[in-house]
Amino acid sequence: MEPLVEQPSSGRIFRTRFRIRLSDMDASGRLRLDSVARYLQDAATDDVEETGWGAPEHLWVLRSIRIDALQPLLEDRTVDLATWGSGYSALAAGRRWSLVGDRGGSIEVDSVWIHLGPDARPARIEEFGTYAESAAGRVVSTRLELPEPPRNGRREPWPLRMSDIDLLGHMNNAAYWQAVEQTMLRAGPNPRRPLRAQLDYRHAIDLEDELELLESSENGRLAAAFMVDQVVKAVAAVEPLA
Repeated sequence: MEPLVEQPSSGRIFRTRFRIRLSDMDASGRLRLDSVARYLQDAATDDVEETGWGAPEHLWVLRSIRIDALQPLLEDRTVDLATWGSGYSALAAGRRWSLVGDRGGSIEVDSVWIHLGPDARPARIEEFGTYAESAAGRVVSTRLELPEPPRNGRREPWPLRMSDIDLLGHMNNAAYWQAVEQTMLRAGPNPRRPLRAQLDYRHAIDLEDELELLESSENGRLAAAFMVDQVVKAVAAVEPLA
C-alpha cells in the first residue's frame, strides 16, 4: 500500500485541538474509531468554512478513508489535529489528517472526497484555490479497492437510528465506525495495538433502509460489508499493522 503523503512544508494546514471525553472512549479508555471519525469530519468542516469551500456552495461526500493508528490513543486526554489538502482531480479531492495525543498516541489518516455543487450533483474543481499549494499537483483517484467479504460470512441486522443520519439524509460517516467497533468485540485485531482501518463508501444508506452487517475474519483481519437488499453499500476492513 502506498505511503501516506507527508505534512507539507508550505501551503494551508488547518490545526485544532480536541479534548477526549468519556463519550469518546471505550470501556478501557481507548479513543474509539467512530470518535476519531467525528473529529476528522468536524475539523474538515471548520477548515472549509474558513476558506469558502464549504456549504452551501460546496458539498463533500466521503468516497474512501484509511486510518493508520500507529499508536492508538489509550491514555491520551487531548489530541492535536492537523489537516491539509493532499491532492485533487476533476471531481474529487484528497484530505490528510495527522493526530497526536498528549500521551504518545499517533494516528495518520488519508481520504478521498467527491465534490458536489449546491444542487448536490458532482461538480468540477476548476482550480483548488488555497489548497492547491499543499496538494502539490498530486492527482487523487476515486477507485475503490476493498473487496467484498464472502457472502457466507456471519450476518446480523443493524437497525439505524435517527441520530445516525446526517444533514443530507444519509448515514453519517461516524456511524459506520460504530458498527465496526461493535464487530471488533468478537473478531479482528486487538484495537489497543497498532492497526489500519479502511472504509469504502459505494452507495448512500438512508434511515428507512433495512441494513445488515456481513462480516468475515481471517488471520486477524476483519472485513465487513454494509448490505441493503443484498446490495453492498459500503465495505470496511481492519487489520493489524506490523
